Amino acid sequence: MSKHYVFFTRNTLPQPEAHIVHDVNTANAVANLAYSSILVYPNQTNKSYNPLDWLYPFRPQKPSAELIKYYNIQDKLKVLPLAMPFPISDRGGKWNNTSTIICKYYFPIHIFPHTKILHTLDWNLVKVAIKSGIPVIYEREHYQKNKYEPEIVNSPLFQVAVTVADSVRDNMIYNGMPPEKIVKLPLSFNQSFLVREPEKARQWREKLLSNGRQNLVVYSGGLYKFKGVDLLIDVAKKLPQIQFAFAGGKKSQVTAYRQLAKEKKVDNAFFLGYIAHQDLPSLLQAADILAHPHCLGEASTFTSPLKFFEYLSSGTPIIATEILPLLDFKTADIPITWCEPDNPDKFAHCLIQALESYPRKVEGYTEQIEFSRQFSWESRMEKIMSYVDDTFKPKSISYLWN
Repeated sequence: MSKHYVFFTRNTLPQPEAHIVHDVNTANAVANLAYSSILVYPNQTNKSYNPLDWLYPFRPQKPSAELIKYYNIQDKLKVLPLAMPFPISDRGGKWNNTSTIICKYYFPIHIFPHTKILHTLDWNLVKVAIKSGIPVIYEREHYQKNKYEPEIVNSPLFQVAVTVADSVRDNMIYNGMPPEKIVKLPLSFNQSFLVREPEKARQWREKLLSNGRQNLVVYSGGLYKFKGVDLLIDVAKKLPQIQFAFAGGKKSQVTAYRQLAKEKKVDNAFFLGYIAHQDLPSLLQAADILAHPHCLGEASTFTSPLKFFEYLSSGTPIIATEILPLLDFKTADIPITWCEPDNPDKFAHCLIQALESYPRKVEGYTEQIEFSRQFSWESRMEKIMSYVDDTFKPKSISYLWN
């Protein structure tokens, strides 16, 4: 029986949140590294009433055209959406909860027999896997409140725990994770962001620049106050000669921020909403400056923002706030202007300085693009797999799927 690398995400796909982008791209990167990779996720959108979907769920398939377009993934990855029969749901009780049917039925009976190694952020499934004799790669992006079970984290099957920040690493150690099993790695970017798209970038500038404005500043990411969106609106008000564009956010957030900009009489801030991954690289390349205005607070101590690495790969100069997880990049010899957090006046000043210091290049800043290559999802997964015992690594895709 063929056995595979299996990544499980507890989220129904597709959705735009950064942690889900991480999950999909991680599994996709493993497939690109020539391992047999299957992305497993609960299908909460379309309820199945076909008993075959429940009794014979292990039927890996090619990603749908929607998934491929949504995340701009390549063609080697297999996916396995798990049918969630009524009344199973995320809001169910002890016995009809999604997590219960996944951990007690689907994986032990149908998926673990085909699993060489499991990779997940789901701690409940990690425990089930170890007890079932399945090797595990575990990821943790936020602080842990409870102690880790010693019999799980000390098991030889528990290969490596991956986190994105020193503060989270310290928290994991405090809660019982063996220090020697933890590796800190930042997040990454999809290799498609390295493809230069000058014509599409030109079209973005033609579309977005108005009222004689010559400079375009782009923010890409979640529309939340703690990420600095409100601050950037205030910056836009101070710099009416510059066009600001915000990509991302849920429909309700886009509507709310459009209203906020209107109330503040800011007419140089466009909220574009969700931008498909295939269109985002050209938007980033179209900008004069990419803005990373994260505010201080708990999130600023552990975040490893996807957009920062997508920004790097675009070759477009960046203005970034000095938050703890990004300080490692301050010594890099690339076009980044650093600014203190939570200060619209300082950010506006730094933005003008960045425009003067780093004029836009259609081809991007080569040194920044080359620097970014070490942060591709494939590079990240190569590092993670180096901590995995060779006996737990799956065979290549060509061996299994051809």
